[in-house]
Amino acid sequence: MSARAIIDAEGLDVFYGSSQILFALGLSVLEGQTTALLGRNGAGKSTTLKALAGLVPPRRGRVRVMGIEFQGKKPHAIARAGIGFVPEDRQVFPEHTVEDNLLIAQKRGPNGEDYWTLARIYDMFPLLSPLKQRMAGRLSGGEQQMLTIARTLMGNPVGLLLDEPSEGLAPVIVARIGELLRRLRDMGVTVLLAEQNMHFCLGIASHALVIDKGQIVYRDTIAALKENEAVKKRYLAL
Repeated sequence: MSARAIIDAEGLDVFYGSSQILFALGLSVLEGQTTALLGRNGAGKSTTLKALAGLVPPRRGRVRVMGIEFQGKKPHAIARAGIGFVPEDRQVFPEHTVEDNLLIAQKRGPNGEDYWTLARIYDMFPLLSPLKQRMAGRLSGGEQQMLTIARTLMGNPVGLLLDEPSEGLAPVIVARIGELLRRLRDMGVTVLLAEQNMHFCLGIASHALVIDKGQIVYRDTIAALKENEAVKKRYLAL
């Protein structure tokens, strides 16, 4: 029995004002799959994730969550349907504690799922446990990134959209985030990971999409992409 698509898009045209950013973009992420969306800066990675999360409404095209159409719906409706979005700029609540940030986001999943509790979060994110009473604005960039991922999981999503989670972080923190994503993958969490760093995605993602100038130009396994020098040179500048 084939896996179902948790989130898929078809023919997405997205504009910022009069500037078109995505051109008839289509993608699909299957249940339990970790997919890397790779491309250079300005290729359209962040816009793709924002379009899927409802933060940038597409002018044309379809967005489906578990087969149900959600294009044109507000972000909170897509979140309630089970899509969690981790933004590139983290957006913690700086004047609230780590634990308050987590509790603010706590909700059951679309089918009543209650897997991600505070206890499970602190087990999965041991870095956050001793910081639970610290104001989020006083955390380091890496600690804030961990908190943002943990906060999103507190909503018990069926699919997770992560925008550049390794961007601007020290190598030791990048390694910790990589290990976290491998654990989530092994738990069967469905993830679409937007990244510029292909090497970060190796050993994490099973499949790869390459985006260039607002269009998906390559689809295959991450292993196949690793061996495809032409695609890497042309679209990833590797």
